[in-house]
Amino acid sequence: MAPAPGPDGETGSVDGSRRAALVYNPTKVDAASLRAAVVAHSEAAGWGEPLFYETRIEDLGDGVTRQALADGAAAVLVAGGDGTVRAVSEGMSGSGVPLAIVPSGTGNLLARNLKLPLDHRDAMISAAFGGDRVPIDIGWVTLRRPDGSREEHAFVVMGGIGLDAAMIANTNPQLKKSVGWVAYIDGAARSLPSAKPFRVMYQVAGHKLHSAKVQSVLFANCGSLPAGLELIPEASVADGALDVVVFQPKGAFGWLFVWRRVAWDNSVLRRFRAGRRVLSLRTKDNAVRYFVGTGIEIGASEARFVQLDGDEFGEAVQVAARVDPGALVIAVPPGHATTSL
Repeated sequence: MAPAPGPDGETGSVDGSRRAALVYNPTKVDAASLRAAVVAHSEAAGWGEPLFYETRIEDLGDGVTRQALADGAAAVLVAGGDGTVRAVSEGMSGSGVPLAIVPSGTGNLLARNLKLPLDHRDAMISAAFGGDRVPIDIGWVTLRRPDGSREEHAFVVMGGIGLDAAMIANTNPQLKKSVGWVAYIDGAARSLPSAKPFRVMYQVAGHKLHSAKVQSVLFANCGSLPAGLELIPEASVADGALDVVVFQPKGAFGWLFVWRRVAWDNSVLRRFRAGRRVLSLRTKDNAVRYFVGTGIEIGASEARFVQLDGDEFGEAVQVAARVDPGALVIAVPPGHATTSL
């Protein structure tokens, strides 16, 4: 049976030649220029004519990605914001087909954590056709809504429940479109004044059950944030483990401890031997707690906002997150350093 037509009316290859597929968010890229570049690289590599798929409001990328795979794509390129990368990764999980991330937008969180070249579009396009292949982990989360319904979604960077998600939910979408991740400062200004800790029961696989009042619980596949901030310095995208961060500051001084831990301890001191020595001698505080396991289950005392890779996903009363080791294959430029990932 002939492959189904793609969103642009194209069909998969019928002569056995390899074809790449580009999934892109038309609001984030110069579509004409990007498509032309993919065609040029495809011809140079001796591949067939590429397939093109646009994301839509009703399909953030996972649906068209599954269509691209069904149409026989031998490699997939994604161009868009962090939400597009997340959705396309969800559609690609477990396929074994390589995914090339063409840096777009302002966040590029997965690309940053993979240390990919953010300013060299052609290098990443070329990687889809002849680069190295690196398997990385992908996270999955099951959300139970207040009405009892359940949903499952993937994430590639990090997700969370609580204040971090409320900040994202309260961020002006037009401002985010204009200035990118900096717009979350606006969301923070709206959320922090009314932020109150809430009771959760949580258990990280391999650890005991905890009951605590928290501001946020984050579950992460990656540890680096924009502006050089290291939320989880030891996080790895290829270790088969989920990193968990619990924020439970007490009062204004507690938030100072949180900021010191993320902006100074993790992002500055840990880079130097003398700094690591200072950290080893410092008295520990419980404003930020770290755990590592294959998954986490969280039950909240009341419905709270949830975010995945910087996008708001509504409210949930229970969250179960897990990691699927090596389920996503990333195309990287030849010789790209991967030992630190």
